[in-house]
Amino acid sequence: MLSTLEVKSELVRFPVQRTGERIAEVATILRLAGGLHTISGRIALEAELHTPQIVQRVRKDLAELYGVRSEAKQLPPSSTRPGAPQFLVRVIDGETLARQLGLLDPRRRQIRGLPNRLTTGAQPELAAVWRGAFLARGGLTAPGRSASLEIVCPSNEVAMALVGAASRIGIDAKSREIRGQNKVLIRDGEAIGEMLGAMGAEQARASWDELRRARETRATANRLVNFDDANLRRSAQASVAACARVERALEILGDDIPDHLKYAGKLRLAHREASLDDLGARAEPVLTKDAIAGRIRRLLAMADKEASTRGIPGTEASLPDELDRI
Repeated sequence: MLSTLEVKSELVRFPVQRTGERIAEVATILRLAGGLHTISGRIALEAELHTPQIVQRVRKDLAELYGVRSEAKQLPPSSTRPGAPQFLVRVIDGETLARQLGLLDPRRRQIRGLPNRLTTGAQPELAAVWRGAFLARGGLTAPGRSASLEIVCPSNEVAMALVGAASRIGIDAKSREIRGQNKVLIRDGEAIGEMLGAMGAEQARASWDELRRARETRATANRLVNFDDANLRRSAQASVAACARVERALEILGDDIPDHLKYAGKLRLAHREASLDDLGARAEPVLTKDAIAGRIRRLLAMADKEASTRGIPGTEASLPDELDRI
């Protein structure tokens, strides 16, 4: 079963050569996974991350792109938040870096959304934004009725920026507030596969598509089995009802029945589980399905008319209570 950790493990190995894409990815990671704090009068930039590989990727980008040295440490385990981030990356004197990344506004306040230049970039930069978002706060639920790719966002503005970026890639995403958290969700199975591929997780996409097709095949098979079972039950009930009515018709009419109608009725009773096609094939001479059905209908109609004339119960009176009247 494809897991969130497997997707992140593949994404963190995805090679990015272009500077614009690296900036888009690391800026998004720091916006979703971190925040700005004042320490001794200086602005510190921090990010809580899940794996050592993501930590290494972020620190490498900061050093190579901005010449910034960062600290990293392991966080104490959290018993109240399963799956919580395990590592902290911190840039102590981070004001200049935050401005370069577009995370600070002119009044030295953290922006509420994502830097505008990221969400208006070309498709590779938009894909890098989503890759960074998934590495920071992404999750994947396996194919099924509740399948989803989701990003937990620090604000509604960030969520809307990610929705817009996905739309520019050509993928439909929705922003929702769920239990007090702002989330961006992709629920369509095919769209999830497309986003995995766009972010650079091609192996995960192949596994996802295989799992999705296998589930769809099973679901289709189950629907067909249920459909066949329902048809069999209806056919069995119809056969029981038809035989009960024919028996009552023969009882009402006694010997006063045209031979061809009596023959059809007797044939029905002799082969109770046979279809009308089978009954026609067993007749001598062979009859069509419509011919057999017509004779049985006329037999029942004649019996019901006779019963009405005599004031006695008709053919439907013989049906078991659990069967619908036909």
